[in-house]
Amino acid sequence: MLKLRFDLQLFTGEKTEKPTAKRRKEARDKGQVHQSKDINSALILIFVFSSINLLKGYWYKEVYKFYHKVLNYTSDISSIYIFKNIVLFLNETLLLIVKLSLPLLLISLTVGIVCSYMQVGFLFTTKTLKPKLDKLNPIAGFKRMFSMKSLVELVKSLLKTTILLYISCSYLLKEYNNILNVFDMDLDQVIDYAWSLVFNITIRLGIALLILAILDYYYKKWEHEKGLKMSKQEVKEEYKQTEGDPKIKSKIKEKQRQIAMRRMMQDVPKADVVITNPTHFAVALTYNEDAHDAPKVIAKGQDLIAQNIKKIAKENDIPLFENKPLARRLYYTVDIGEFIPPDLYHSVAEILAYIYSLKNQ
Repeated sequence: MLKLRFDLQLFTGEKTEKPTAKRRKEARDKGQVHQSKDINSALILIFVFSSINLLKGYWYKEVYKFYHKVLNYTSDISSIYIFKNIVLFLNETLLLIVKLSLPLLLISLTVGIVCSYMQVGFLFTTKTLKPKLDKLNPIAGFKRMFSMKSLVELVKSLLKTTILLYISCSYLLKEYNNILNVFDMDLDQVIDYAWSLVFNITIRLGIALLILAILDYYYKKWEHEKGLKMSKQEVKEEYKQTEGDPKIKSKIKEKQRQIAMRRMMQDVPKADVVITNPTHFAVALTYNEDAHDAPKVIAKGQDLIAQNIKKIAKENDIPLFENKPLARRLYYTVDIGEFIPPDLYHSVAEILAYIYSLKNQ
């Protein structure tokens, strides 16, 4: 039977892991975020043309006033006032342009900022402005032209163009008879109908573009997440950089435990009594009635550590007292350096009284 062997190291480079918070932050700092600019374009188109439709009455009045002012300026063509009239005409023209365009500029700017903020939040970075030399490489540029990403963008553009052309043509065909009737309309009716035609087509195109842009946003979100994925090795390396090498951290913790153990063993000779299990637990207590209101645990241990505590206690003539329930209770409920709880005062007091009586004999 044929047996196949796989080298698992070959698969360690596969990016199968979700991106970490650090990876996401680094990408964001570089300006690498998922965003569909078509959403901004579609909403700006819809809001601007809707605003024009609402403001057209105001625009007519402003243009009408401008028209009458221009007639007044041109009525006097004498050489004395001609330069003055030209200056006034230019001022009025500039003022009209500002009055008509400023609301649309403010609307476009507001919609663009709000849309961008809703997609990526507040983001300011200069890294996207730095020139990239690889873009000047013709070979790299050729590869980008025929990459899968370029193919997807081409398909999206063709699909978008096809849909927008279909919407425009279908609406024009629907209005075909009305378009032919413009020759029977007066000038005001022609202007109103022409605007109505442009407005309706534009709004339909804007809505279609918005729907496509939302789909494109979620596609780019998926593409962005895929691009941020990490291999298991990358996750390990990042963990080492941020949290430190697990092996080194383990050694440091072990060293800290050893130091704490030595310090604890050095305190055993200061104990007044060591309460034992007798074989599995040992808890060393000290009591200074002038300094503290209750006895304090200065050392404790289980199994081998308990044996070492008892050994040091014997070497320093510290009395050992066997009380299994009390030893277990002290070991599990009182940490080193803490005072015993009030409900154990009576039990420990009896032991200390007994120990003190032996010392006084």
